[in-house]
Amino acid sequence: MADRIGKEKFEEKVLKSDLPVLVDFYSDSCIACKKLAPALSQTEERLEGSFHFYKVNTNYEAELTEKYEILSSPTLLVFRNGQEAGRKTGALKSQELMDWLKSF
Repeated sequence: MADRIGKEKFEEKVLKSDLPVLVDFYSDSCIACKKLAPALSQTEERLEGSFHFYKVNTNYEAELTEKYEILSSPTLLVFRNGQEAGRKTGALKSQELMDWLKSF
């Protein structure tokens, strides 16, 4: 399961990563976030070693939420070489998520 991170580890774990990184901006009370969770878990297992996966709780990480202009949950951001490379909002099915991440 993806580790939860905050602003104190974001630069180190996400922006300085040598692998692409998927960051799930979520909320504990978000139903769509709960629907997305199994697809994220399956995808993380399938892409182990080629992607890093992290979660950011928008209720506790207002600074990151504002910086990356997160307007709804869940929002998935892909980072490559310290830059945002892709964004999806809403619950995706496992195959949709895999297909999207393969493009990076």
